[in-house]
Amino acid sequence: MSVPGPGQTPATPAHPSSPHQAGDPAAGRRGPRFDDSRPFDDPASGRRGPGLDDSRPFGAHVRMSWWRPLVVLLVPPVVMLLLQILLYQVVGVIEGSDDPMSAAFTPLKLLAVNLSVGISGVVAILLLARLAKVPWRGLISSPRAFDGRRLVRYLLGAALLVGAGIGVVALVAPESPGWVAFGVSGTTILMLVITLLSTPIQSVGEELMFRAAALPAAASWVRALRPALAVGLVVSSLAFALAHGSGDPWLFGYYTFIGVATGLMAIISRGIEAPAAFHIANNVLFSSVNTLMADGEGYTIDRSTDTGDGALLILAAVNVAMVALVWARERRTRGTTWNGDDEVRTP
Repeated sequence: MSVPGPGQTPATPAHPSSPHQAGDPAAGRRGPRFDDSRPFDDPASGRRGPGLDDSRPFGAHVRMSWWRPLVVLLVPPVVMLLLQILLYQVVGVIEGSDDPMSAAFTPLKLLAVNLSVGISGVVAILLLARLAKVPWRGLISSPRAFDGRRLVRYLLGAALLVGAGIGVVALVAPESPGWVAFGVSGTTILMLVITLLSTPIQSVGEELMFRAAALPAAASWVRALRPALAVGLVVSSLAFALAHGSGDPWLFGYYTFIGVATGLMAIISRGIEAPAAFHIANNVLFSSVNTLMADGEGYTIDRSTDTGDGALLILAAVNVAMVALVWARERRTRGTTWNGDDEVRTP
C-alpha cells in the first residue's frame, strides 16, 4: 500500500440462537450454530463445498489441511516479487535505464508494480479456491453475495476520510511525506492516468491476496471461532507488512495496523468490498497527491529505516474512522434476513 512519502445461504436455524454462536456478531446478527460434531462436508449444515462453512463469519469460514495455508501465504508474494523483477527489467530495457530496480517511479514502473500485484491477487484467490475446494466467490464474500453497491458506498466514504487525512498531514506535518513542490508536466499527466486506471487493480489485488486469501487460510488453523479470527488477523496483517518490505519500525507498524483495520472491515461486512474500497481510495488519492507534488517528475517511496514518523498516527486514525464507518453501516442492516444468496430488508 502506498503511503505519502514514508509510504467475500446460511441454513435457517431450527432452534433459538446462542449468544456465542457464529454469524455476524459485529453487525449484531445471529447466524446458525456451528456444530463441531458434524462432519465439515455435511450438506445438512448449509455449507457450500467441503471447505466452506457459511455458518461461520467471513474470515473463519474456510477449512483445509494444516499445510495448505502455508502454500497460500507463501506462493502469491513470491509470484508478486518475481513478476515485479521481471517487469522492472522489461521497463528498464524500454526506458534505457541503467538502474531499473531503483525506488523512483516512472509511469511504466508504476504500471508494472500495479499489474504484478493485481495478477498475484488473482493467483492467491484461485490457489485458495483450488486447495480448499471451494468456489472462488465464497472467498470474496460469505455468506452473502458480492454487492457492488456496497463497494461504491464505501468508496465514497473512504475518499472523504482519506482526503481529510491528507489535508491534516499537509497542515501539521508537510515535511513528512517528502513532497517537493507542485508541478505538472507530461510525466505528471501520464502518471496520473496510470494511477487512475491501474492503481485500483493493485489495491484489489492486495485485498484478494491478504484479506480474501491469507486471512481465512491462516484462520483455518484454529477451530474455535474467536481465536481463529484472531490468528487470521495477526498472520495476514504481518504478511501484509512484510510484503511491503520496510525496515522502518514506524512504517512496519503502520502497515501491520492497516492489515488489522482492513481485516476487521472484511470480517464486519462479511466480504472484501469495504476494505477494497478503502484501499482503492487510499492508494489512488495518495499516489495522485505524490505525483502532483513531485515537481513534474516521478516520485519515490522510501521505506528504508528512519523514513517513518509520528505523522503516520494521523493516517492510522483514518483507518480507525473507516472501521467505525463500516461497523455503523453494517449495524444498520442488522434487521435484514437472508433469501438465498441475496440480502433483503425485512418489514
